[in-house]
Order: sequence, then structure tokens, then C-alpha cells
Amino acid sequence: MPKATVLSVDDDQGLQTVVTHYLSGEGYNTLSAGSGSEVIKVLQESTPNIILLDLVLPDTDGISILAQIRSMKKIPVIVVSGKSDTTEKIVCLELGADDYMTKPFEMRELSARIKAVLRRAEEMPRSAEQDNSADAVNQIAFGPWILDRAQFQLFDENDVSAELTTGEYRLLEALVSAPNKVLSRERLFEVTRESDYDSFDRAVDIQIGRLRKKLQDDPKDPQFIKTVRGVGYMFCGEIKNA
Repeated sequence: MPKATVLSVDDDQGLQTVVTHYLSGEGYNTLSAGSGSEVIKVLQESTPNIILLDLVLPDTDGISILAQIRSMKKIPVIVVSGKSDTTEKIVCLELGADDYMTKPFEMRELSARIKAVLRRAEEMPRSAEQDNSADAVNQIAFGPWILDRAQFQLFDENDVSAELTTGEYRLLEALVSAPNKVLSRERLFEVTRESDYDSFDRAVDIQIGRLRKKLQDDPKDPQFIKTVRGVGYMFCGEIKNA
């Protein structure tokens, strides 16, 4: 029985064949797309568990497709690119990519990263389902926001979702679960990423910036997330139901 469905997006048919063949051997169900239009068509017809996205496509660029994916469905995305430029990695993370791999890569590493991203995406919802405590425990309220652990999401006072990515949710939950306690960047990185995989400078800072924007939190006069120079970050807001 397939572990999960993987959508591989790449216009290199040779690489597509190698990737889908290997992943099928690992027990995954595989789908493939060679262009941006094909990606949209696949997503209109099905919902894969994870997407491997190349950034160079014949009819559009992968970054544009990444933004469209995020607007359509909440599916983990691993960007697979021949470019190792740090700026591009940052842009992809800001748009909600869950991981970034540089070509060429070993199939074993690809499989390991897929497992890691799927595990992160599933870990928190599974914990929420297993939690038999009252709704008040599953919900953490602060300011005009409610962090809903059962739904793995953040809602405003009008019950509108802030559309947090998996990494953003895990980061925010770690902070609000330890109010007025400084969490180091290393600790926050462990929460949002697998510590045994490659990282690059500012990974946590990027996600904090995205969180602040969604929370409408001014870093110069923070209501919720305070920067502690040289150490990390601290949740400084008032937890209404702590």
C-alpha cells in the first residue's frame, strides 16, 4: 500500500523517470507534471501528499507556481533546483516552501527529506487528534488571535485563517507555549526543521518575519514576538487562557 502520493514537477523527462521509478520502489504513489499548466491540472483533479517542484519550467517559473499552489491547497512542497543561490532559497521559504534541495542529489537523500517533511506535516495534527482534553486546552488565545491546535492553524477574531505554513505554525506554537521565555534560534530551528539536514543562515529569522507580518506585529514595538539579540526570540504577549 503506498505510503503517500508524490507529485514530481520537472520538465526533464529523464530525471522524472529516475525519480518516479525510485520513489515507486520505496512504496510511494507517484504523479508527474512537466509544466506549470500540468501542475494546476493535476491539483484540480487530485491532492498529492507532497510536491517536488523544479523552479525552471517551460511555460512559467517555479516560484510563480509555488505561490499558486499555496493559494489552492495546503500541500508540503520541496523545491528541487539546480540553483544554489541563497537569495532564491530565501524567496522560496518566504513563499511557504517546506524544504529546498539542490541538484544533483542522491535518491536516498530525496527519500529521507520527503519522509522528514511528511513527518513534520503530520506530527502536530496527529497529536491533536490524540489529545482528549477540552477545547480550551487545544486553543491558545492572545490578542485578537486564537491558535487552534486541533486544526493546526491560527484564526483571527472573525474566524478567518491566517494561512500559516507548517513551519510557521510549529514556530508560533513553540513560542506561545513558553510565554516570557527566550527560545534560542537553535531550539526554534529544531522545532521547524529537522536538525540533521542542511540549513542556511537566517532560516528562523525568515520565518519570524513571515509570522510577524501575518500577526501584524511591529518588530520595533512588538506585541507578541520580541527579539532577544544574540540569543533568539520570546513570546511577550498575554495568553488569555494560559
